Amino acid sequence: MSGARVKTFLDLVKFEHTVFALPFAYAGMLLASMQVNGTGWPGWHVLVWVTVAMAAARTAAMGANRVIDRFIDARNPRTAGREVPSGKVSPAQAWALVVVSLVVLVVAAAQLNPLCLALLPLAVVFLIGYPYTKRFTWLCHAWLGVTDGAAAAGGWIAVTGEFAPPAWALWAVVIFWMIGLDVIYATMDRDFDVANGIKSIPARFGIPRALRIAAASHALTFALLLLVGVLTGASVWYYLAALVMGGILLFEHRIVNPKDLARVNVAFFDANMWLALTMLAGVVVDVAWRTLT
Repeated sequence: MSGARVKTFLDLVKFEHTVFALPFAYAGMLLASMQVNGTGWPGWHVLVWVTVAMAAARTAAMGANRVIDRFIDARNPRTAGREVPSGKVSPAQAWALVVVSLVVLVVAAAQLNPLCLALLPLAVVFLIGYPYTKRFTWLCHAWLGVTDGAAAAGGWIAVTGEFAPPAWALWAVVIFWMIGLDVIYATMDRDFDVANGIKSIPARFGIPRALRIAAASHALTFALLLLVGVLTGASVWYYLAALVMGGILLFEHRIVNPKDLARVNVAFFDANMWLALTMLAGVVVDVAWRTLT
């Protein structure tokens, strides 16, 4: 396969957006390791297979999303140029990518522990089901949050083989973070969604109320970040990172308002990329500090 073709498939699944959930998976993994062995290091086996599982899960989810939504995307001027509706990737090729990714995900889960493998069927339902939810409910953003939030909890489970209060709290952090950022992103398509019967919070409540809902979701995200610190016995370094993350969330809501949506992409991608990386950096410094001291 040529380099150009590889790039087409990477663009299809927006591979660069993996940076959203992967740092939270790593954070869950490192915090769980701190609880289990006091070092924060899960070992290369867990690190490699968590990475593989995350990449495979996200590729499967995005590939399915693109092919299931291809007719909707073709009608939307903002998305008509995407790889499947534009013909750069056929539906059959996209589905083949999804199937291969799911096979890789099964292998990765089996390499981790029995609970990861047992939870896999439910995870696949959420991964593949998201594009259908926007046809039926404006709570589609919550479905996406639950799906992506499983990455953070999955990092914990990969190490411990069980749920624990910090895992639930990490899951909740990502749920409400994703709800807020997906609602902001959906404001760009509000008029199209209303005209085509697509369900979303902006389509249901209007852009001003939608942005207030997103802000409330992100306020809860910040509170849950602090709860994770309490539950894991985090050091001051974690809380400093949490404050930076709170500042990033505040920045998102300062640059997007009902009368000016021009910077939605900045709020959606740039700001949230830095938020996820700040989370990972804060956890790395936190567990290193606690290990050394």
